Amino acid sequence: MSQGLTYNVDIVMCIDCTGSMGGLLDTVKANALKFYPDLKARCDAKGKEISDLRIRVIGFRDLGYDKDKAITDSGFLTIPEQEDKFKEIINSFVASGGGPEPESGLEVLAMAINSDWTHDGDKRRHVIVVWTDASTHELGEIGKDNPQYPSEAPANFDELTDWWEDEQGGKMSRSSKRLVIFAPDASKWTEIGLNWNNTIHHPAKAGTGLEDVDYETILSTIVNSI
Repeated sequence: MSQGLTYNVDIVMCIDCTGSMGGLLDTVKANALKFYPDLKARCDAKGKEISDLRIRVIGFRDLGYDKDKAITDSGFLTIPEQEDKFKEIINSFVASGGGPEPESGLEVLAMAINSDWTHDGDKRRHVIVVWTDASTHELGEIGKDNPQYPSEAPANFDELTDWWEDEQGGKMSRSSKRLVIFAPDASKWTEIGLNWNNTIHHPAKAGTGLEDVDYETILSTIVNSI
C-alpha cells in the first residue's frame, strides 16, 4: 500500500506529426487518450495513488521545413482537471508536412528535458515519451531561424547528453527520470538508447511506421518505478 506517501508524476509526450506517421499517428493518439484512466487503474491495483499528475504534449515536425507549424506545445496540464484540454490538443494532431527525413527530434527532446518538472511529493517520477518514425537532424543544423526553435537548445549532442546525465547541474535527477523512445534504429536514437541511463529504446524501421509500439511499456515504466 501507499502508506500515506504522495506520488507526483510529470509526463512529457513528444509526438511526431509529420506526414510519414500516417495511420500510426492515430494509434499514438488513441493510446494517449486512454493513458490517464489506464494509469489510474494500474496504480489503484497496486495501492498507489498518484497525488498529482501533469502531462505536457509536444507535437513536432521539421523546424526547417514546417515553419510556424513545426511545434505545438500544450505546456503542463493537470490531469484530470484539464483532461478536456489535453484531449483537444491530442485530437488536433494531423499527420502532415515534415518534408524528407530527418526531422527535429533532438530539439524537441531538449524541450522535454528542459521542462519545469515538479519537485513536490514524497516520491516523484518524471517521464519523457518520444514517438517518431524518423531520424534526427544534428542539433542546430536546421531551423535555427525559426521563431519556434527552442531558445535554450543545447549547441550539440554532447551538451544534450550532459543535460540528461549530469547529476549536479543537469536538468533532471537520476532517481526521478525515465525516457521511453519509440523511434528508428538510426542516427542519435540508437546512441541514446545504448548510452543514456534510465532509457528504453524500441527500434523501428524508419519510414515504415512503428508496428511494435508497446503501450504497456509506458504504463509499466511509471507504475513499477513508484
